[in-house]
Amino acid sequence: MDTDVLVVGAGPTGMTLANELRVAGASAVLVDRLPRRSELSKAGGVQSRTQEAFDQRGLLEPLLATGDHPVGTAHFAGITLPLTRDRHRFPWRSIPQATIEGFLERHLAAHGVHVLRDRELTGVAQDEDGVTAAFADGATVRSRYLVAADGGRSTVRSLLRADFPGRPGTVTVVAADVRLDGADRAGTHSWSEDGHWAQIFPLGADPQGRPLSRLALGGPGRSLPREVPVTEEEIGDGLRAVFGSGVRLLELRYARRITNAARQAARYRHGRVFLAGDAAHVHLPLGAQGMNTGIQDAINLGWKLAAAVHGWAPRRLLDTYHAERHPAGAAVLRNVQAQSLLMDWQGARDPDVLAAKELFTAMARLQAVQYFLDDTLSGMGVRYPMPGAGSHPLVGLPSPDLNLGPVRVHELLRSGHGVLLDPADTFSEIAAAWSDRVRCAGQGAHTEPMLIRPDGYVCWAAGPDSDAYGLESALRDWFGAPR
Repeated sequence: MDTDVLVVGAGPTGMTLANELRVAGASAVLVDRLPRRSELSKAGGVQSRTQEAFDQRGLLEPLLATGDHPVGTAHFAGITLPLTRDRHRFPWRSIPQATIEGFLERHLAAHGVHVLRDRELTGVAQDEDGVTAAFADGATVRSRYLVAADGGRSTVRSLLRADFPGRPGTVTVVAADVRLDGADRAGTHSWSEDGHWAQIFPLGADPQGRPLSRLALGGPGRSLPREVPVTEEEIGDGLRAVFGSGVRLLELRYARRITNAARQAARYRHGRVFLAGDAAHVHLPLGAQGMNTGIQDAINLGWKLAAAVHGWAPRRLLDTYHAERHPAGAAVLRNVQAQSLLMDWQGARDPDVLAAKELFTAMARLQAVQYFLDDTLSGMGVRYPMPGAGSHPLVGLPSPDLNLGPVRVHELLRSGHGVLLDPADTFSEIAAAWSDRVRCAGQGAHTEPMLIRPDGYVCWAAGPDSDAYGLESALRDWFGAPR
């Protein structure tokens, strides 16, 4: 084998996965077809759960130190959810995808993992021992596993002939990185009476300290083919249609047309090949949920592949990637499709849609509704199925970042191991047989006993009906046979 895992695609998903493999002690080769990293913002926001995942690996603080990354307020279909702003430990932040990619690439390089660029994949063949990838320059890479993180038009997915059902795009809108005059006086989502609309979100500042914005424009007559270039005149006309002379274009950094296509791979696993990120699911880029969902795919998959490489993975561990992440991806597609309907991207001003939007806006003033939508958008509400783990309310959810005295729970996860919180030292003797994969901590802390997977999700917690047998079963289910 040339490497344990070949990762195709060096976007946020691919680089996060490469780092997860590195932390877990598995080797990775990371390739990308582009000759250089894109400087385009593409996605623009990082949700709460993604920030927690970065914090678990010690990456969040240095990422935030890369520049001005303002805190934003969550929204659903352009409806602001102000009650959710400080609900989670990490609020929604505006961090452009280009910034995240640059940060992760530098981090990986500092640890000896370099992106191999200008590598066009032309073939994938697998057997019972591994995967052979062929490239346009005649090179081949042999790996135990291959992960496709190569975007919505995935070459790997095409070579696999993997089913990618869903809906094709029916409308396009303009998405652009811009400098605007008057953006601070405009609402997040603004409409004109005749159906033209604009979304404006902050992207921080450029090297000269001037504020940048992510702009989306749509409305009647604005759905043009994706290949038609976006011009300054088109953007200026769209701004005037919504704001009159109140908001003006100062500089156009980058623009493209995006569609409301919604597709999801029928299977995330194909033998030794796995689909992640946009290679597994595509949808409208609302709230950066595509980037955040892809990063969560990588967090979920990385430690499982490393377990298989090291030889201790339980028999069905790799299958849990699809079982856990496919429903999460499907939920994202559903909420994005609901948002696109309420936002009336075509600007048709259908009275039925307007009535639904009016009713939904009124409902969204309720705290319970805002909290539900916040959990949906932030990733904090994703609960993985944990068969046989009991009914404790924490099981299947991200672990709370408890303070254990000298360290926090998320600091313990930085090693890539699982963690057993055992405040009364009740279960340490049982867990000792898994000490190469699970670390015990929390003696004397005011917390409940719980077992946490390397990705930060609780897979067992002590409740009234819990016992040592339940813990041992969970250890076997997630961490394999004892030594």
